[in-house]
Amino acid sequence: MTQPSQFGPDTLKIDLAAEAERIADRLRFYLNATKRRGAVVALSGGIDSSVTAALCVHALGKDRVFGLHMPERASSPDTIGLSTSVSDSLGLDSTVEEISAVLEAVGCYRRYDESVQKVVPEYGPGWKSKIVLPSVTDSDAFRIFSVVVEDPDGNESRHRLTTEAYLGVVAATNFKQRVRKMMEYHYADRFNYVTTGTPNRLEYDQGFFVKLGDGAADVKPIAHLYKSQVYAMAEFLGVPEAIRSRPSTTDTYSLAQSQEEFYFSLPYARMDLCLYGKNNGIPTEQVAKATGLTVDQVARVYRDIDQKRRTTAYLHLQPDLAGDVPEIGHSLDAKPERFPVNTHGTTAGAGRTQASARSPS
Repeated sequence: MTQPSQFGPDTLKIDLAAEAERIADRLRFYLNATKRRGAVVALSGGIDSSVTAALCVHALGKDRVFGLHMPERASSPDTIGLSTSVSDSLGLDSTVEEISAVLEAVGCYRRYDESVQKVVPEYGPGWKSKIVLPSVTDSDAFRIFSVVVEDPDGNESRHRLTTEAYLGVVAATNFKQRVRKMMEYHYADRFNYVTTGTPNRLEYDQGFFVKLGDGAADVKPIAHLYKSQVYAMAEFLGVPEAIRSRPSTTDTYSLAQSQEEFYFSLPYARMDLCLYGKNNGIPTEQVAKATGLTVDQVARVYRDIDQKRRTTAYLHLQPDLAGDVPEIGHSLDAKPERFPVNTHGTTAGAGRTQASARSPS
């Protein structure tokens, strides 16, 4: 990455063509090494999944990428239109899997309502809600989640969540990401494809994903890219403008919710600069000037970054083994001899399951 003389948004500029090709090379290498035929991408209508799909098409061609649209009861009315605009613009084969019935069956909505009712007893049918955090730049006070509720008449109120209620809300909503990933693996096994993860660098670094939900994947093509770089890549790859101009949202709760009010300290453009500055030892005064924050506010953001890294570190861990199994590696780089690539771009190894090993090549 070329460093400009003054720290600011231009610091994050990259050679988009070269980076897209480098990611494509890595994707092709992984598929060749693991004997997978293509990639499944869960399309949410957001910038990250759209860029992931576009990169997969760039690497593999549209005939080897399959899109999944998985709306549910709380999804924005705009979601399905935006996600299908991506599959249409890329020329992907895709399908809609409406997951509300699955979520209803496992009690997702009931468990969520019961958790909110611990602090808002009257909460029920016809109500909407989301959970939010106070801004980290406003004070050093301990940040505690609140639930914002809207009654059927449109009256809105905010209530501090107890630990029990907060954990219940998170546990219930995490069903959504895990059901979607279950569906993604179904199609990956059916087609002998890989699953894709869509976190950008902010999300990957700060643990903004669900373990064994959207955090589970065979490949994560954009986990090293700052959000600003993802937006730039979207424009380079021709992602529809409606998606590039849409504010980032979790699309998890029945009330519209930005990622900033739910998790991150700042809007992504400023958060990118803070994270980059911290990662690369940029003087705090320069970061403050570039972001329009005070030095004290940047220090608070840095402490919040460190805290999130500590509290979400377990999300990145492999399953812990009680004893070593040295014959088994956990990455292509660690044990490349386990995936011998032949001259036809496939491997001599078996597939993920017996069923996928029998799939046509």
